[in-house]
Amino acid sequence: MKFISPFLIVLLVSVPWTPAGADQGADPFEKFRGFDPASSYKIFYDDLNLLYKNLVVDVGRSSRKVAEAPVAQTGTRMKAPIKSRTSREGNRFYFEFFKEDENNRELLETLLRNYESIPGEVPLENFSRDEQLAYWINLYNLTVINEVTKIYPKRSLKRVLTGRKSILSKKLLNVAGVPLSLNDIQHGILDPNYDNNPLIMYGLYQGIIGGPSIRKSAYTGANVWKNLARNAAEFINSNRGTFPGRRDDFEVSSLYERNENYFPDFDADLKEHLLAYLEPPEKDDLQAATRIRPNIDDWTVTDLYGSHPRIGGSFASNSAALLDATTTRTTSDGSASIAGPSLANSSRIIAKSPTARYVSPELLLQLQEMKLKQDLVNQEKATVTVEELGEAPPEPEPEPEPESGGND
Repeated sequence: MKFISPFLIVLLVSVPWTPAGADQGADPFEKFRGFDPASSYKIFYDDLNLLYKNLVVDVGRSSRKVAEAPVAQTGTRMKAPIKSRTSREGNRFYFEFFKEDENNRELLETLLRNYESIPGEVPLENFSRDEQLAYWINLYNLTVINEVTKIYPKRSLKRVLTGRKSILSKKLLNVAGVPLSLNDIQHGILDPNYDNNPLIMYGLYQGIIGGPSIRKSAYTGANVWKNLARNAAEFINSNRGTFPGRRDDFEVSSLYERNENYFPDFDADLKEHLLAYLEPPEKDDLQAATRIRPNIDDWTVTDLYGSHPRIGGSFASNSAALLDATTTRTTSDGSASIAGPSLANSSRIIAKSPTARYVSPELLLQLQEMKLKQDLVNQEKATVTVEELGEAPPEPEPEPEPESGGND
């Protein structure tokens, strides 16, 4: 069930809207083009920060080490396949938290619908460009998480993210009356609004190891560009982003090929982009390379351990017990804190509280005043047209029915 602040409900302004696609020459995302460069208003992400703080495990920068090949456990010759170059990289999200608890999945859906509803109640044109960028990235990432939880514990997300049935192309959202897909957000709204800046792709979480990392906190207008640059540096300086190839080749992530619109002259533009963030010795390898090959990928979901099958006999470890232990789990990369019931309880309070608001009270007051002024203007300009129709002719009186008589 979705709860919206009563303060926001009264601010709805009646604005004519033409459905997307009604006019082939019109921009279907026109209502998301406006902004206020002088605006100091902010969107608050307290509930999203709480979610990320408890469910995201930051594994840190890549060491460029290659993982050892998996060893078969006692009682079997079978091994779980991994990408040895990349398996230890990329932040993890605790998808297991939503696996068997319907209440937790409802919580996630509620958070998503709350954020989805904001522009319908407080138009984004009241915010700065940076504040809008943070909003769209946060909405995108929360949508991806919500979709992945629906199919979890699916291990590989390649078919989920590519092809005709990709979740990226489905109209999963309705923002201010406009049906939107995740591709619409990236390529229809963000790319035109931010001059096709390639840093945008590093903020868009895909749910896979081979993509940009999810952060432990939401993006904000104040930190969005700084954190996008940090994500870019982390990804580019990892095995899942770049890797020196043989001879004159330099291998890069297939993410760049899927986002080639940012690099019109693909090899030259991508090389220039990577050199701005790449560190030695890989930077020297790229400068010496004559060809870039976008052939690195890892479609493995970025969970902690739930989708990784534990193959073995009677001595195999018990993954069900690990799922129940929502306190702390130690991984090969260090100690990782995992959320417990306190997250669910506090998140539900925030998500379902009727007093929860996502924007500044000052902005709400300003919009309320605008609404009142608009109502007054509408009343002053209102006109009533009365037509003189004349006097209606009297209805004819019905003739009396003849009396029926019998024959003598």
